[in-house]
Amino acid sequence: MQRYSPSVSDPVAWIDHAVRLHPDRPFITTAAGVVYSYRDMRDLSGRFASALALRGVGAGDRVAVQVDKSADALMLYLGCLRLGAVFLPLNTAYTQVELAYFFGDAQPRMVVVRPQDRASLRDIVQQWQIPHLETLGTDGDGSLLALAGTCESDAYRRFSGEPSALAALIYTSGTTGRSKGAMLTRANLASNAVALVQAWSFTESDVLLHALPVFHAHGLFIAVNTILACGGGMLLLPRFDANEVVRLLPGATTLMGIPTFYTRLLEHPGLTTATTTHMRLFVSGSAPLLAETQRAFEALTGHAILERYAMTETLVNTSNPYVGERLPGAVGMALPGIAVRVSSPDTGAVLDAPDSVGMIEVRGPNVFAGYWNMPEKTNAEFRDDGYFITGDLGKIDARGYVHIVGRGKDLIITGGYNVYPKEVEGELDALAGVLESAVIGLPHKDFGEAVTAVVVAEKDVVLDEAVLLDAMNGRLARFKLPKRVLFVTELPRNTMGKVQKNVLRQTYASLYD
Repeated sequence: MQRYSPSVSDPVAWIDHAVRLHPDRPFITTAAGVVYSYRDMRDLSGRFASALALRGVGAGDRVAVQVDKSADALMLYLGCLRLGAVFLPLNTAYTQVELAYFFGDAQPRMVVVRPQDRASLRDIVQQWQIPHLETLGTDGDGSLLALAGTCESDAYRRFSGEPSALAALIYTSGTTGRSKGAMLTRANLASNAVALVQAWSFTESDVLLHALPVFHAHGLFIAVNTILACGGGMLLLPRFDANEVVRLLPGATTLMGIPTFYTRLLEHPGLTTATTTHMRLFVSGSAPLLAETQRAFEALTGHAILERYAMTETLVNTSNPYVGERLPGAVGMALPGIAVRVSSPDTGAVLDAPDSVGMIEVRGPNVFAGYWNMPEKTNAEFRDDGYFITGDLGKIDARGYVHIVGRGKDLIITGGYNVYPKEVEGELDALAGVLESAVIGLPHKDFGEAVTAVVVAEKDVVLDEAVLLDAMNGRLARFKLPKRVLFVTELPRNTMGKVQKNVLRQTYASLYD
């Protein structure tokens, strides 16, 4: 078997290389058994690139995509890469209020949505004078797929620009209450995928059981790009379903997931040593994996889950070793070519002593190019020597293992999704009868952390938890909505008047036990 040798600089080169080596090998197999070979992938992604070009989309133009997960959606992503267009995936849970912000900020040349959403989003698209609104469904339907079907697979100008060119724009929540677009280059995507192929020993024989969403860096770039870079295949589930995962495990070699996947699988009677004996790797990321989950999974299956540390802005920074001790509670060591250090949150001074707790900073080819239309924010998040300030608090032990001990800016990670409290607080504080609010993340067995609101009512006003939660519906994506609303007469503050969220987290730490 010919060993794969992917190009670090250009993801599109992987497509050509794979087709030359094994054109008929399955690239995607759906849960229903539909197979897309590497030749099929090259043809369909090329048709999507040609369709985009026919609509006037060129290198550097943004293509905003809010569609359900499907093989066609992935082919559209690859088509954007081949054309040099900038892929902008959007969570299907985002509301029209949120979409209006993204469209206005990114100014895409095309928006692609689910067929059933076209009518409701037409006004927003027209408001921002976006030239094209197309649809893409999951059953071979949609205007963009129909257009692609009329195009030749090479009727476009293949991208031949620099590796530093922008490949994707991913919006991540901001502490000011508005999202910011992380600019990921072609080199960012390619270098990280190649690093993971090497670190996790991926080969063309691997089959990834893909149950992650593809509007997220984890499911789209970390999972799909790694498989593409090694020339392997994927079993593509539309979403995580424990029954389906257990059913399809015999045909897979690897699974990438979030902690929720593993807590749900541990509850499934079909997960045993026998059903996982052929699996070589289980990976967890996007949220902290509880040590008790790690130990329970290994006791049941014989597999130690490999935990790693990633961000939208950097993709994967560190990983527990493929060969060696996978330390529960740690996120492993820096990947080759990536530098990780800890600094003082107050002074920025580098803390060299082992186990010194401080701000985690990262530098390497994986680190994004900055925030879209936010030069001042970009400058504030980078040191003069090129290190990116992650906002995560952690330490590096004497063996080089990185441990995340907390997060600056009160970021909440729930079910693998990032939620910044300020955005949720802004919506809560706008509701009638709410004087002020504080949103915190509390430990939750299933979701890692649960979004929880602590609210102070206006004088002589009696608020109801159910009424507040109902009023929040439609204003924010569901994963951002509080699971509980607690009421207090006043929020704890320090002498400077700042709300002490650490006190709230301690007070309600056992709420979801």
